[in-house]
Amino acid sequence: MQIGVHGLVFTGQFDEQGLVTAASGAQQAGFDLLELPLMNPYTFDGPLVQRIADDHNLAVTASLGLDADHDLTSDDPATRQRGRDLLHRAVDVVAEAGGAHLCGVLYSAMRKYMHPATPQGLEYSATIISELGEYARTSGVQVSLEVVNRYETNVFNTGRGALQFLQSVTSNNVAVHLDTYHMNIEESGLYQPVIDTATQLRYVHIGESHRGYLGTGTVDFGSFFRALAAINYSGPVVFESFSSAVVSEALSNTLGIWRNLWNDSADLAAHANRFIRDHIRAVDTIAMH
Repeated sequence: MQIGVHGLVFTGQFDEQGLVTAASGAQQAGFDLLELPLMNPYTFDGPLVQRIADDHNLAVTASLGLDADHDLTSDDPATRQRGRDLLHRAVDVVAEAGGAHLCGVLYSAMRKYMHPATPQGLEYSATIISELGEYARTSGVQVSLEVVNRYETNVFNTGRGALQFLQSVTSNNVAVHLDTYHMNIEESGLYQPVIDTATQLRYVHIGESHRGYLGTGTVDFGSFFRALAAINYSGPVVFESFSSAVVSEALSNTLGIWRNLWNDSADLAAHANRFIRDHIRAVDTIAMH
């Protein structure tokens, strides 16, 4: 199991200096892995990412949230094609960077919809995601679809919803990505969804209910980590948190960061690394009881 951290904990810019800042921060905090947000995959230099990650002894993954101009559920063929092309470029970046995982809101725009998803929109999305999974397979990249709350997509908002969507996806290289922040909003608890998605769960985000320091909100991390142990989960576990003190103003507004709960990336990251590893170790010791 690799313990990782989202790049936005350290910087909102991902040019060469920003990549070094994120990688240095992740390494100093004790993480194994750095997740990069591919806000614009066309601007990322995959080989550069790999060199910087290697210099800091880090594995790399990447995440992405589509916008309305790239929405796979759109009735507009040109919009869907832009989304498909963007996702293919994202896979290419991950492969060029030596990474093995692309995750996030890849199946629709990451925004508040004012209507339910249509059957046709779901079919459009599933068709492109199926093709993406096979395209990614040729590069050794796993695709995982993040389950987010009702204010960020209308396609699915729970683990069971993700499983239902995957029934229409023909590629077995597409799996589920759970996030405790979103689960805390939508799920009835944090144990059962992990059990439900056990055979399809490939990626995990760890976030507090208010996006701040872990353990200071309402997320039931004890149950969540017990569930991960129960299914022998071995994929990435990545800490995610945002603050406009670090992230650009435009991105902070998109993410709804209306108040800052931290301003020290190094302290936040070190605390999260200890918190996650301590919970994993505590669950491991249950076998000794």
